[in-house]
Amino acid sequence: MKRIKFIAGLILIAAVSVSFGQNTTKSGTTAAQFLKIGIGPRAIGIGSAFTATADDITAVYWNPAGLSNIVSNEAHFNHTSWIADIGFDFAAFATHLSGVGTVGVSVSVLNAIDGMLIRTVENPEGTGERFDAGSMSIGLSYARSLTDNFSIGFTGKYIREFIWNESAVGFALDAGVLYKIPVLNEFRLAASISNFGTKMKMDGRDIIEIKHVGEEGHGNLINSYIQLEEWDLPLLFRVGVAADLIKDETSLLILALDAVHPNDHTEYVNTGIEYTWNKMISVRAGYNSLFESKSEKGLTLGVGLNYRLIESVRVLFDYAYQDFGRLEEVHYFSVGVKF
Repeated sequence: MKRIKFIAGLILIAAVSVSFGQNTTKSGTTAAQFLKIGIGPRAIGIGSAFTATADDITAVYWNPAGLSNIVSNEAHFNHTSWIADIGFDFAAFATHLSGVGTVGVSVSVLNAIDGMLIRTVENPEGTGERFDAGSMSIGLSYARSLTDNFSIGFTGKYIREFIWNESAVGFALDAGVLYKIPVLNEFRLAASISNFGTKMKMDGRDIIEIKHVGEEGHGNLINSYIQLEEWDLPLLFRVGVAADLIKDETSLLILALDAVHPNDHTEYVNTGIEYTWNKMISVRAGYNSLFESKSEKGLTLGVGLNYRLIESVRVLFDYAYQDFGRLEEVHYFSVGVKF
Protein backbone atom coordinates (compact mmCIF):
# COMPACT_ATOMS: atom_id res chain seq x y z
CA MET A 1 0.00 0.00 0.00
CA LYS A 2 2.84 2.44 0.82
CA ARG A 3 4.39 1.74 -2.56
CA ILE A 4 1.11 2.52 -4.35
CA LYS A 5 0.80 5.81 -2.46
CA PHE A 6 4.39 6.67 -3.36
CA ILE A 7 3.68 6.08 -7.07
CA ALA A 8 0.55 8.21 -6.83
CA GLY A 9 2.55 11.01 -5.25
CA LEU A 10 5.09 10.89 -8.05
CA ILE A 11 2.29 11.20 -10.62
CA LEU A 12 0.93 14.28 -8.86
CA ILE A 13 4.34 15.95 -8.50
CA ALA A 14 5.30 15.22 -12.11
CA ALA A 15 2.04 16.60 -13.46
CA VAL A 16 2.31 19.79 -11.40
CA SER A 17 5.93 20.48 -12.30
CA VAL A 18 5.67 19.72 -16.01
CA SER A 19 2.37 21.55 -16.44
CA PHE A 20 4.07 24.89 -15.85
CA GLY A 21 7.53 24.13 -17.17
CA GLN A 22 7.43 25.34 -20.78
CA ASN A 23 5.65 27.75 -23.06
CA THR A 24 6.54 26.59 -26.55
CA THR A 25 4.39 25.46 -29.42
CA LYS A 26 5.13 22.46 -31.59
CA SER A 27 1.87 22.25 -33.51
CA GLY A 28 1.63 19.42 -36.00
CA THR A 29 4.36 17.32 -34.37
CA THR A 30 2.23 14.55 -32.83
CA ALA A 31 0.14 11.71 -34.20
CA ALA A 32 -3.37 10.55 -33.20
CA GLN A 33 -4.81 14.03 -32.76
CA PHE A 34 -8.27 12.53 -32.18
CA LEU A 35 -7.07 11.64 -28.67
CA LYS A 36 -7.38 15.36 -27.84
CA ILE A 37 -11.12 15.52 -28.62
CA GLY A 38 -12.97 15.89 -25.32
CA ILE A 39 -15.34 13.16 -24.16
CA GLY A 40 -18.81 13.76 -22.71
CA PRO A 41 -21.12 16.80 -22.95
CA ARG A 42 -21.00 17.25 -19.18
CA ALA A 43 -17.25 17.84 -19.18
CA ILE A 44 -17.39 19.96 -22.33
CA GLY A 45 -20.21 22.07 -20.88
CA ILE A 46 -18.03 23.20 -17.96
CA GLY A 47 -15.19 24.19 -20.25
CA SER A 48 -13.37 20.82 -20.03
CA ALA A 49 -12.36 21.67 -16.45
CA PHE A 50 -13.10 18.11 -15.40
CA THR A 51 -9.90 16.64 -13.91
CA ALA A 52 -11.01 17.17 -10.30
CA THR A 53 -14.75 16.93 -11.05
CA ALA A 54 -14.73 13.60 -12.93
CA ASP A 55 -17.04 11.28 -11.01
CA ASP A 56 -18.75 9.40 -13.85
CA ILE A 57 -17.70 7.02 -16.60
CA THR A 58 -16.14 9.76 -18.76
CA ALA A 59 -13.38 9.86 -16.14
CA VAL A 60 -11.67 7.20 -18.27
CA TYR A 61 -10.67 10.12 -20.52
CA TRP A 62 -10.14 13.04 -18.10
CA ASN A 63 -8.80 11.35 -14.99
CA PRO A 64 -9.05 7.57 -14.45
CA ALA A 65 -8.95 8.04 -10.69
CA GLY A 66 -12.47 9.50 -10.90
CA LEU A 67 -13.82 6.06 -11.78
CA SER A 68 -13.48 5.19 -8.09
CA ASN A 69 -16.66 7.25 -7.54
CA ILE A 70 -18.69 4.65 -9.46
CA VAL A 71 -20.17 2.20 -6.95
CA SER A 72 -22.57 0.27 -9.23
CA ASN A 73 -22.70 -0.11 -13.04
CA GLU A 74 -22.63 2.62 -15.67
CA ALA A 75 -22.81 2.71 -19.48
CA HIS A 76 -22.35 5.71 -21.76
CA PHE A 77 -22.57 6.58 -25.46
CA ASN A 78 -21.37 9.91 -26.86
CA HIS A 79 -21.79 11.19 -30.45
CA THR A 80 -20.13 14.35 -31.75
CA SER A 81 -20.50 15.99 -35.16
CA TRP A 82 -16.94 17.27 -35.24
CA ILE A 83 -15.45 19.97 -37.45
CA ALA A 84 -15.63 19.46 -41.26
CA ASP A 85 -18.42 16.84 -40.97
CA ILE A 86 -16.13 14.41 -39.17
CA GLY A 87 -17.99 11.93 -36.97
CA PHE A 88 -16.68 11.00 -33.55
CA ASP A 89 -18.23 8.35 -31.28
CA PHE A 90 -17.36 7.10 -27.82
CA ALA A 91 -18.83 4.22 -25.82
CA ALA A 92 -17.88 2.91 -22.40
CA PHE A 93 -18.97 0.58 -19.62
CA ALA A 94 -17.77 0.45 -16.02
CA THR A 95 -18.63 -1.69 -13.01
CA HIS A 96 -17.64 -1.67 -9.36
CA LEU A 97 -16.21 -4.88 -7.93
CA SER A 98 -16.46 -5.03 -4.16
CA GLY A 99 -13.06 -5.26 -2.53
CA VAL A 100 -11.27 -4.84 -5.86
CA GLY A 101 -12.15 -1.43 -7.29
CA THR A 102 -13.82 -0.14 -10.45
CA VAL A 103 -12.99 -1.51 -13.88
CA GLY A 104 -14.08 -0.14 -17.22
CA VAL A 105 -13.72 -0.58 -20.95
CA SER A 106 -14.05 2.16 -23.57
CA VAL A 107 -13.94 2.58 -27.35
CA SER A 108 -13.40 5.78 -29.36
CA VAL A 109 -13.93 5.86 -33.14
CA LEU A 110 -13.29 8.79 -35.48
CA ASN A 111 -14.59 8.57 -39.05
CA ALA A 112 -12.58 11.20 -40.96
CA ILE A 113 -13.10 10.08 -44.58
CA ASP A 114 -15.70 7.62 -45.82
CA GLY A 115 -15.46 6.41 -49.41
CA MET A 116 -13.61 9.35 -50.98
CA LEU A 117 -12.65 9.01 -54.66
CA ILE A 118 -9.01 8.31 -55.44
CA ARG A 119 -7.78 10.94 -57.89
CA THR A 120 -4.48 11.04 -59.77
CA VAL A 121 -2.83 13.38 -62.27
CA GLU A 122 -3.85 11.02 -65.06
CA ASN A 123 -7.38 10.56 -63.66
CA PRO A 124 -8.43 13.83 -61.96
CA GLU A 125 -12.09 12.74 -61.99
CA GLY A 126 -11.25 9.54 -60.12
CA THR A 127 -9.83 6.10 -60.85
CA GLY A 128 -13.00 4.30 -59.79
CA GLU A 129 -11.43 3.31 -56.48
CA ARG A 130 -12.32 4.79 -53.11
CA PHE A 131 -10.52 5.03 -49.78
CA ASP A 132 -11.34 5.55 -46.11
CA ALA A 133 -9.47 7.24 -43.28
CA GLY A 134 -10.07 7.14 -39.56
CA SER A 135 -8.83 6.45 -36.07
CA MET A 136 -9.78 4.31 -33.11
CA SER A 137 -8.80 3.69 -29.52
CA ILE A 138 -9.69 0.84 -27.16
CA GLY A 139 -9.08 1.34 -23.44
CA LEU A 140 -9.13 -0.79 -20.31
CA SER A 141 -9.35 1.13 -17.03
CA TYR A 142 -8.94 0.42 -13.33
CA ALA A 143 -9.44 2.72 -10.33
CA ARG A 144 -9.43 2.24 -6.59
CA SER A 145 -9.91 4.34 -3.47
CA LEU A 146 -6.84 3.86 -1.27
CA THR A 147 -8.44 5.86 1.57
CA ASP A 148 -11.77 7.62 2.04
CA ASN A 149 -10.28 10.74 0.42
CA PHE A 150 -7.58 9.51 -1.96
CA SER A 151 -8.01 7.59 -5.24
CA ILE A 152 -5.77 6.44 -8.06
CA GLY A 153 -6.61 5.14 -11.54
CA PHE A 154 -5.06 3.91 -14.79
CA THR A 155 -6.17 3.36 -18.39
CA GLY A 156 -4.22 1.28 -20.91
CA LYS A 157 -5.02 2.04 -24.57
CA TYR A 158 -4.56 0.46 -27.97
CA ILE A 159 -4.50 3.14 -30.70
CA ARG A 160 -4.80 2.75 -34.46
CA GLU A 161 -4.95 5.25 -37.33
CA PHE A 162 -5.41 4.39 -40.99
CA ILE A 163 -5.72 5.94 -44.45
CA TRP A 164 -6.23 3.87 -47.59
CA ASN A 165 -3.84 0.88 -47.26
CA GLU A 166 -1.61 2.45 -44.61
CA SER A 167 -1.99 2.23 -40.86
CA ALA A 168 -0.15 3.09 -37.65
CA VAL A 169 -0.49 1.38 -34.27
CA GLY A 170 0.47 2.59 -30.81
CA PHE A 171 -0.04 1.87 -27.12
CA ALA A 172 -0.48 4.38 -24.32
CA LEU A 173 -1.11 4.71 -20.59
CA ASP A 174 -3.23 7.27 -18.75
CA ALA A 175 -2.80 7.72 -15.00
CA GLY A 176 -4.45 9.98 -12.47
CA VAL A 177 -4.88 10.82 -8.80
CA LEU A 178 -7.76 12.46 -6.95
CA TYR A 179 -7.70 13.90 -3.41
CA LYS A 180 -10.78 15.13 -1.54
CA ILE A 181 -10.50 17.71 1.23
CA PRO A 182 -13.47 18.29 3.59
CA VAL A 183 -13.62 22.10 3.26
CA LEU A 184 -16.18 24.24 1.37
CA ASN A 185 -18.50 21.21 1.57
CA GLU A 186 -15.86 19.40 -0.48
CA PHE A 187 -12.69 20.63 -2.19
CA ARG A 188 -10.89 18.38 -4.67
CA LEU A 189 -7.34 18.41 -6.02
CA ALA A 190 -6.43 16.16 -8.96
CA ALA A 191 -3.80 15.50 -11.60
CA SER A 192 -3.61 13.24 -14.63
CA ILE A 193 -1.23 12.25 -17.42
CA SER A 194 -2.78 11.15 -20.72
CA ASN A 195 -1.32 9.36 -23.75
CA PHE A 196 2.08 8.42 -22.34
CA GLY A 197 3.23 5.74 -24.74
CA THR A 198 4.89 4.61 -27.93
CA LYS A 199 5.59 6.52 -31.12
CA MET A 200 3.46 5.89 -34.22
CA LYS A 201 4.55 5.38 -37.82
CA MET A 202 2.50 4.66 -40.93
CA ASP A 203 3.19 1.40 -42.72
CA GLY A 204 1.56 -0.48 -45.60
CA ARG A 205 1.73 -1.22 -49.29
CA ASP A 206 1.03 2.39 -50.30
CA ILE A 207 4.56 3.40 -49.34
CA ILE A 208 6.18 0.89 -51.71
CA GLU A 209 7.27 2.33 -55.08
CA ILE A 210 8.18 0.20 -58.10
CA LYS A 211 11.17 1.69 -59.92
CA HIS A 212 12.78 0.72 -63.22
CA VAL A 213 16.54 0.40 -63.12
CA GLY A 214 18.54 0.10 -66.36
CA GLU A 215 18.12 1.09 -70.00
CA GLU A 216 14.70 1.49 -71.53
CA GLY A 217 13.36 -1.92 -72.51
CA HIS A 218 15.95 -3.61 -70.32
CA GLY A 219 16.90 -3.75 -66.67
CA ASN A 220 14.94 -4.70 -63.60
CA LEU A 221 11.93 -3.54 -61.62
CA ILE A 222 12.87 -2.87 -58.01
CA ASN A 223 10.52 -2.34 -55.08
CA SER A 224 11.53 0.80 -53.22
CA TYR A 225 10.38 1.26 -49.60
CA ILE A 226 9.75 4.86 -48.52
CA GLN A 227 11.04 5.40 -44.98
CA LEU A 228 8.54 7.42 -42.92
CA GLU A 229 9.14 9.23 -39.64
CA GLU A 230 7.84 8.21 -36.24
CA TRP A 231 5.66 10.64 -34.29
CA ASP A 232 4.96 11.03 -30.58
CA LEU A 233 1.47 10.75 -29.14
CA PRO A 234 -0.22 13.98 -27.92
CA LEU A 235 0.86 13.88 -24.29
CA LEU A 236 -1.33 15.91 -21.90
CA PHE A 237 -0.61 16.88 -18.30
CA ARG A 238 -3.61 18.18 -16.35
CA VAL A 239 -3.83 19.67 -12.87
CA GLY A 240 -7.30 20.51 -11.60
CA VAL A 241 -9.14 21.90 -8.60
CA ALA A 242 -12.88 21.88 -7.91
CA ALA A 243 -15.10 22.99 -5.05
CA ASP A 244 -18.71 22.31 -4.11
CA LEU A 245 -19.75 25.89 -3.31
CA ILE A 246 -23.32 24.87 -2.49
CA LYS A 247 -24.28 21.35 -1.45
CA ASP A 248 -27.60 20.56 0.17
CA GLU A 249 -30.62 18.30 -0.42
CA THR A 250 -31.82 20.18 -3.51
CA SER A 251 -28.85 22.14 -4.90
CA LEU A 252 -25.27 21.41 -5.91
CA LEU A 253 -23.03 24.15 -7.33
CA ILE A 254 -19.56 23.13 -8.55
CA LEU A 255 -16.78 25.50 -9.60
CA ALA A 256 -13.81 23.94 -11.41
CA LEU A 257 -10.50 25.00 -12.94
CA ASP A 258 -7.85 23.03 -14.87
CA ALA A 259 -4.33 23.93 -15.98
CA VAL A 260 -3.23 21.90 -19.01
CA HIS A 261 0.21 21.36 -20.52
CA PRO A 262 0.30 19.60 -23.94
CA ASN A 263 3.54 18.46 -25.54
CA ASP A 264 2.60 19.97 -28.91
CA HIS A 265 1.25 23.42 -28.04
CA THR A 266 1.21 26.19 -25.45
CA GLU A 267 -0.25 25.81 -21.98
CA TYR A 268 -3.81 26.89 -21.25
CA VAL A 269 -6.49 27.03 -18.58
CA ASN A 270 -10.05 25.68 -18.60
CA THR A 271 -12.72 26.83 -16.18
CA GLY A 272 -16.41 26.18 -15.68
CA ILE A 273 -19.39 25.93 -13.37
CA GLU A 274 -22.23 23.42 -12.97
CA TYR A 275 -25.51 23.80 -11.07
CA THR A 276 -27.67 20.74 -10.41
CA TRP A 277 -31.20 20.93 -9.00
CA ASN A 278 -32.69 18.01 -7.11
CA LYS A 279 -30.04 15.63 -8.56
CA MET A 280 -32.02 15.72 -11.79
CA ILE A 281 -31.54 18.86 -13.93
CA SER A 282 -28.14 20.44 -14.59
CA VAL A 283 -27.05 23.62 -16.34
CA ARG A 284 -23.42 24.29 -17.21
CA ALA A 285 -21.17 27.03 -18.56
CA GLY A 286 -17.45 27.41 -19.05
CA TYR A 287 -14.57 28.78 -21.05
CA ASN A 288 -12.03 26.60 -22.82
CA SER A 289 -8.35 27.21 -23.61
CA LEU A 290 -7.73 30.51 -21.83
CA PHE A 291 -4.24 31.88 -22.62
CA GLU A 292 -3.62 29.28 -25.35
CA SER A 293 -1.75 30.66 -28.36
CA LYS A 294 -3.90 31.13 -31.48
CA SER A 295 -6.83 29.19 -30.02
CA GLU A 296 -10.23 29.07 -31.74
CA LYS A 297 -11.94 27.61 -28.67
CA GLY A 298 -13.96 29.65 -26.23
CA LEU A 299 -17.41 29.64 -24.63
CA THR A 300 -19.08 26.35 -23.71
CA LEU A 301 -22.64 25.73 -22.54
CA GLY A 302 -24.52 22.60 -21.57
CA VAL A 303 -27.58 21.01 -19.99
CA GLY A 304 -28.26 17.59 -18.53
CA LEU A 305 -31.11 15.41 -17.32
CA ASN A 306 -30.65 12.62 -14.76
CA TYR A 307 -33.99 10.77 -14.67
CA ARG A 308 -34.87 7.85 -12.38
CA LEU A 309 -36.55 5.31 -14.65
CA ILE A 310 -37.21 2.73 -11.94
CA GLU A 311 -35.96 2.31 -8.38
CA SER A 312 -32.38 1.31 -9.22
CA VAL A 313 -32.05 2.56 -12.81
CA ARG A 314 -31.25 6.11 -13.89
CA VAL A 315 -31.09 7.38 -17.48
CA LEU A 316 -28.87 10.35 -18.32
CA PHE A 317 -29.18 12.73 -21.28
CA ASP A 318 -26.59 15.45 -21.83
CA TYR A 319 -25.96 18.13 -24.43
CA ALA A 320 -23.13 20.65 -24.84
CA TYR A 321 -22.30 23.52 -27.19
CA GLN A 322 -18.74 24.64 -27.88
CA ASP A 323 -17.70 27.77 -29.76
CA PHE A 324 -14.81 27.23 -32.20
CA GLY A 325 -14.50 30.77 -33.54
CA ARG A 326 -13.83 30.79 -37.29
CA LEU A 327 -14.52 27.05 -37.33
CA GLU A 328 -18.04 27.77 -36.02
CA GLU A 329 -19.53 25.54 -33.34
CA VAL A 330 -19.58 21.87 -32.31
CA HIS A 331 -22.52 20.07 -30.68
CA TYR A 332 -22.12 17.10 -28.32
CA PHE A 333 -24.81 14.58 -27.41
CA SER A 334 -24.74 11.63 -25.03
CA VAL A 335 -27.00 9.09 -23.37
CA GLY A 336 -26.09 6.99 -20.37
CA VAL A 337 -27.55 4.61 -17.85
CA LYS A 338 -26.70 3.84 -14.22
CA PHE A 339 -27.95 0.58 -12.75
